Amino acid sequence: MDNSVRIDKRLDCIGLYCPEPLFQARENIDSIEVGQILEVLSDDPAADEDLHRFVKRTGHEMVKFEKSEDVLRFLIKKLK
Repeated sequence: MDNSVRIDKRLDCIGLYCPEPLFQARENIDSIEVGQILEVLSDDPAADEDLHRFVKRTGHEMVKFEKSEDVLRFLIKKLK
């Protein structure tokens, strides 16, 4: 795990499938402050495209994206 980025909120979506990780990420990004980082973990392959598209559309920043074995890890910085 990367310790250089401070995680402000963690969201575990392991076992949840489209569109649930996207819905939960959208709900949770609203619950943190601008400049904070939301970590989302998912094992749904569709979450890759869904969350990248969500970040682009909403104007937030994908600080980091990692894929290890079956788990996708997204670090999303709230920008507005």
